[in-house]
Amino acid sequence: MRTLLQITFAISVSASLFAQAPGLSLPPSGNNQKASVSQFIGPVQITIDYSSPAVHGLNGVDRRGQIWGKLVPYGMTDLGFDGGKPSPWRGGANENTVFTVSDPVMIEGQALAAGKYGLHFIPGADEWTVIFSKDSDAWGSFFYNESHDALRVKVKPAKHEYREWLTYEFPVRRPSEATAEMQWEELAVPWQIKVENVDELYYTKIQQQLTSAFGFNLPYYDAAAQFCVRQGIHLDQALNWADLAISMPFIGQANFDTLSTKALVLSKMGRDAEAEKIMQTAIHHPSATAVQIHQYGRQLLTAGKKQEALEVFKLNAERNGEAWPTNVGLARGYMAVGDYQKALEYARKAAAQAPDNQNKQNLEAMVRSLEDGKPYAN
Repeated sequence: MRTLLQITFAISVSASLFAQAPGLSLPPSGNNQKASVSQFIGPVQITIDYSSPAVHGLNGVDRRGQIWGKLVPYGMTDLGFDGGKPSPWRGGANENTVFTVSDPVMIEGQALAAGKYGLHFIPGADEWTVIFSKDSDAWGSFFYNESHDALRVKVKPAKHEYREWLTYEFPVRRPSEATAEMQWEELAVPWQIKVENVDELYYTKIQQQLTSAFGFNLPYYDAAAQFCVRQGIHLDQALNWADLAISMPFIGQANFDTLSTKALVLSKMGRDAEAEKIMQTAIHHPSATAVQIHQYGRQLLTAGKKQEALEVFKLNAERNGEAWPTNVGLARGYMAVGDYQKALEYARKAAAQAPDNQNKQNLEAMVRSLEDGKPYAN
């Protein structure tokens, strides 16, 4: 006896042969809507393209409770093609369900190379096998060849809220891993995807990109160096990129941004004296704005360098007068060293020139706290 899956296929193939032509805009065979979902894990893009069948058939019949083990049989199935050779389920309808990954990943702890794969399943009541086939352009599972498998993994199905249309989603997402999941009727089949050494992969891509047109744009060298500092990797290369941002022919430029980035790298490398010298050059550079100098003073406060921070805030006031946020910096600097009277003087000035309501409220709170002889914690 032919299975429902065989009958469905026969109908959809005949409809495709007689009603569709390449490039012609026609409804999908069997009303199995085409769909696609993509997710990035770090710099790695994963895409699943599929055709989505519904629980209710074309005639409106409710097939709820008739999907798993019946419409989609458990185990491998004779689909009536390729000499009766058993085949897995195609994970959707119509054409191949295609799983595309831009870079190598780990699937359930096993390696899968970058590429396009036909996504198939061997369903079971308690355990499923997920298959990634090298035949990404095949029509469903009807000519499936096990010898062309790139990877097979075993996973556990789980109960899920009702889904009328078969759907693929990524319900769990983290910086270096995600869970892909097939959901249909009241079942979900998840599998874990992990990217090993995400930071190294970012670094490799940055290296490659800086040999392209990106390499003629100064901000990209700054951004690349700062990435390495944040992640604590390849600091020698970060210093090289920082130097290129300052002095590379035609595009290099010594300004507050590039100089402060180099100081940041040197500090991360433990070369504090050099970092301080470069940073002094940065804050005295004509390109340094009042806001940039202020932010550096705030960084010094966070590092517990109170007197150094006050000197930076004083420099800001000497260079930029009453420009925002020089008075804020002086208020914070004097407050940090315990001179609350001076801090109050500048806090009042700063509150009067606050550019927005949030700053005004914070500074008014600082004024009240200083009037009571107490430092302001925010």
